[in-house]
Amino acid sequence: MPKRYPQMDRAEFEDLVIEALAGLPVFFQERMQNVELLVDDWPSREDQEEAGLDGFALILGLYHGIPLTERGSGYYLVTPDTITLFQGPIEVVSAGDFERIREQVRHTVIHEIAHHFGISDDRLRELGAY
Repeated sequence: MPKRYPQMDRAEFEDLVIEALAGLPVFFQERMQNVELLVDDWPSREDQEEAGLDGFALILGLYHGIPLTERGSGYYLVTPDTITLFQGPIEVVSAGDFERIREQVRHTVIHEIAHHFGISDDRLRELGAY
């Protein structure tokens, strides 16, 4: 029988997310504004569409909001941006290996926070961050 994901306990996975956040340089931690990190099992169809991906591509994380670089003087009383990490896909690409999951969570958190700071996927590719 094939493995079903996610397999890791949610609390253990969330601890990896907290660890990744705590490992960020203080410079970034202090400048993150009005953003919430979430964990979900799998992306929805809407998440797939928002990311511009077909149903076969795995989304590991998704940033939804207004990047810091686009916020102006009218930015107030706004619901928080969200960064969602998808536990199932992260476990799949990590082949269920704990250390690989930890590293993938770290990489995904950094990637999505880069979007919060206004760095596009194209720029991340240029920087070799994929």
